[in-house]
Amino acid sequence: MLEKNAQLLVYKWLKSLRFSNGHASNMSRLVNLEDCRLFGMKSHDCHMFMQTLIPLAFRDLLPKGIWDALTKISHFFKDICSNKLNVEYIERLQMNIVETLCKLGMIFPPSFFDSRSISLYINCSRQKLEDRSNIDGCTHLNG
Repeated sequence: MLEKNAQLLVYKWLKSLRFSNGHASNMSRLVNLEDCRLFGMKSHDCHMFMQTLIPLAFRDLLPKGIWDALTKISHFFKDICSNKLNVEYIERLQMNIVETLCKLGMIFPPSFFDSRSISLYINCSRQKLEDRSNIDGCTHLNG
């Protein structure tokens, strides 16, 4: 999707990132500039990348439509993992994720998604709505 030069820009940017102590791993040690790839990411690093870094890393490198779809899925994950959620907001998330997945489906080939991954996104918000529980010990629902 990205040309080699654009990929190299992203990896150099990731290599230069510094986070406050305890916020995320040292991303620079996860970047291999020769192969243009990330390796050894732990789950928290993946969360940080998906929820925070994707919109920043690709803003000037991708066409607006593609960047917008990636940003929306990034915001979905950030919102669904937030500390406090409102019931009405979760219902809006459910509707918006379907639209976002349709946009992503027009960008990426069908093999990129399977029925389980699509259901997972929708069920994440549905589970938060139905349970109204303290999922993972960090979420409180209002409403």
